[in-house]
Amino acid sequence: MKVLVIGGGGREHALAWKLSQSPKVQAVYVAPGNGGTARDKDLQNIAITDVIALREWAQAERIGLTVVGPEAPLAAGVVDEFRAHGLRIFGPTRAAAQLESSKAFSKAFMKRHGIPTAAYETFSDPQAAHDYVRAQGAPIVVKADGLAAGKGVVVAMTEDEAHEAIDFMLLDNKLGVTHNEGGARVVIEEFLQGEEASFIVVCDGLQAIPLATSQDHKRLSDGDQGPNTGGMGAYSPAPVVTPQIHARAMREIVLPTLQGMAKDGIPYTGFLYAGLMIDAHGQPKTLEFNCRMGDPETQPILMRLKSDLLDVLWAATEGDGQLEQFEMAWDRRAALGVVMAAAGYPLQPRKGDEITGLPADRADAMVFHAGTQVQEGRVLTSGGRVLCVTALGDSVRAAQNLAYETLRTIRFEGMQYRHDIGFRAVKP
Repeated sequence: MKVLVIGGGGREHALAWKLSQSPKVQAVYVAPGNGGTARDKDLQNIAITDVIALREWAQAERIGLTVVGPEAPLAAGVVDEFRAHGLRIFGPTRAAAQLESSKAFSKAFMKRHGIPTAAYETFSDPQAAHDYVRAQGAPIVVKADGLAAGKGVVVAMTEDEAHEAIDFMLLDNKLGVTHNEGGARVVIEEFLQGEEASFIVVCDGLQAIPLATSQDHKRLSDGDQGPNTGGMGAYSPAPVVTPQIHARAMREIVLPTLQGMAKDGIPYTGFLYAGLMIDAHGQPKTLEFNCRMGDPETQPILMRLKSDLLDVLWAATEGDGQLEQFEMAWDRRAALGVVMAAAGYPLQPRKGDEITGLPADRADAMVFHAGTQVQEGRVLTSGGRVLCVTALGDSVRAAQNLAYETLRTIRFEGMQYRHDIGFRAVKP
């Protein structure tokens, strides 16, 4: 069959690459794709981003399955549009995608359904928000209520940082947040201590099956320093998610979320990403929900997936409980991905720099493209996170070594990347 992947980042390159390996797939199209998907002989870019135009193209091309990568098309209702015309699509509806597109909706939902999360308040008035921070003190977390491409969260270690973040989000909107109805709002919540992990599941509305665990690195610089970004690297599995914590996350967070969404009349299908904070006692709490696979977690997770991804997503879109019987097979090796970002990232990434020295793809080492484009045969930077160099190894340390060895030849002006991805999982 023909498959369509919507999006143009590193996550979508990895999804399309994995789907193209299925013997049941005749062609994989990526809309709009990037320089990496353009260079892959098994993939084909489609220069369409408008939801209705995409649906019309999918109908004309008889696309058998569409998979939505990023948050913006979900919030724009692409799943509703495709389904209304009888097209099979994997992802949450616009209403269900509010779990990500509105932090205020998500927090109220968790509170209503007893899902463990941080205490919080929501503000649209800057003065009230500043007063709340003064009353609570720091550290404290400030989140933009809207889509911010993974950059709308400030973990303020001082009150001054929190006040600056409030003005940044409510008054200046320098992050380019897509505000929800009612204008700019922020969610301010308690700072949770512990270790973060990414817990991603495939949902069919009632059931969920977990993907391999992973952990990403949000901060720009080594040692978890610098500003929050969309993610500077990730690895899988995440040792912090023990079998006991895994069971608790499914029992206390994932399944109650699916049951709560169904109870509220907005059943959830698609990837569901619960960002977990795991405390010293092994208690997981929900930092946030994303309605998609994470980026860069997707790249190492899919490097480890041995099952046919098409089969998994097909079962999840059948709507007849098939997903419950499905078991995914995973490579016992670890995978680790290092993001190479543009000069000026995360606030003002520079575009148009030529990328040289890209190595050939290997079974155990892949360079997934994100912010790239091909012009006259040259690969150029076109976004903040440019590449994710991902490798497999018998341990996290081995995967780390191969990933850094693989990126050694890659060059572009002003490139920046962390040198310590996976440090929490590497035995000293």
